[in-house]
Amino acid sequence: MVCTMSFLRALLRTARMIRHSPQGAAGLPADDAVLLDAPDERLSPALVAAALGEYEPAAKLLATTRDGAEWENRDRYLGRLATFARNRDGWLTDWLAAAPHDPDALLVKAELAVRRAWESPVRAEQLREVGPLITAAAESDPRDPVPWRLALDHARGTHATHTTFEALWEQAIQRSSHHYGCHVAALRYLSAAWYGSHRECFDFAERAAEDSLPSSLVQALPLRAAFALLIEGPDVRTTSVQEERIDAAADLAIRLSASFAPGDPWPAEVRNLLAYVLVARGRWGEALEQFRQIGLHAASFPWSSVSDDPLGRFLDARDEARLRVACATPLSGRADRSRPRGHYA
Repeated sequence: MVCTMSFLRALLRTARMIRHSPQGAAGLPADDAVLLDAPDERLSPALVAAALGEYEPAAKLLATTRDGAEWENRDRYLGRLATFARNRDGWLTDWLAAAPHDPDALLVKAELAVRRAWESPVRAEQLREVGPLITAAAESDPRDPVPWRLALDHARGTHATHTTFEALWEQAIQRSSHHYGCHVAALRYLSAAWYGSHRECFDFAERAAEDSLPSSLVQALPLRAAFALLIEGPDVRTTSVQEERIDAAADLAIRLSASFAPGDPWPAEVRNLLAYVLVARGRWGEALEQFRQIGLHAASFPWSSVSDDPLGRFLDARDEARLRVACATPLSGRADRSRPRGHYA
């Protein structure tokens, strides 16, 4: 009898999957259509030109962000250009030779130097050596908060004291009180993995989110605090208070995601992070909806933090959410309203 019941349950489960999987796939692009870290229409020409050894489009792009005080765009484009220059920096060398005091060229130079130093076995020593490059970038345009994001990353890697960190933080927020990149850098310093704790991390993130505008990416800062806790591993026990904070962070990020159009590349990284956290919490239906909102725009973060194949991990998580929703949907079509808890890593 037990064997028969198990067989019947398996049949029902298979029937639900067959019936609802096409429905669950609605709004999801095919696997081979999903792009990892696809550049937007402004960045793409600069990267194409850099591949050809030409720096002028990158210079124009960063100058435009600086002139228009587009600090969030500036920081994002800087990161992508530095990533490209990590292995192909001839265009940057030519740019610095042609304009050694250009604030934008100095910023890319400093970002690239910091990234290379972070990868060194003697990280702290290498980071101390690149400190003057950050100072030069900051002094080249005193309005720009992005060099101060670099300074906060530098402080974390050089084991700077809380007093030094707080002084740098003050400089950063004087220039842009809600700059997302600076907030992320500060959150990393305050994380349990570095010089703070999970509680300190959540406290900082939640206060920052409360003080930010509804459409600001700073609203996703508590989600980053949640992620820092979740990636400690399945063997780490979370308290009920921590679980409440994780779910509250996800709820806030869901509202933030809803303020952007589906498929918008701007919030793609936040949506990828939100999908990860929702999967980790077993909130399958909400996770599937975020995968629909993400569309084509898979992001390296957070998936690269848990896998050497971030795109593969993204697609696996998306498939799992789709199948879990299908399995939880009764044949009558009424969705299961329970929210099972799980952990995805």
